[in-house]
Amino acid sequence: MSRTLLEGDALDDAVASLDGWSLRDGKLHKEYVFEDFVEAFAFMSGAALCAERKNHHPEWFNVYRTVRVDLSTHDAGGITTWDVELAKEFDALAAR
Repeated sequence: MSRTLLEGDALDDAVASLDGWSLRDGKLHKEYVFEDFVEAFAFMSGAALCAERKNHHPEWFNVYRTVRVDLSTHDAGGITTWDVELAKEFDALAAR
């Protein structure tokens, strides 16, 4: 799995390729809103399993039906291709 640090145009292009993600405080950021708490928790359970398989874990926060996710690769000092890959996987989970 590649861990290329993304900066400048490469970072801008990566963010533009993601649906609803933005840059916030040096991290990829997205808020998911689900029908209810059960759907939000189901998403978090699936996302946790995905993140654990990759050994790449998000920062996240949940209140009722909203899940806020921030992704960065701490040991690389910023956003990497790992974060972009994980963001796409989270979007696929949320779309189910």
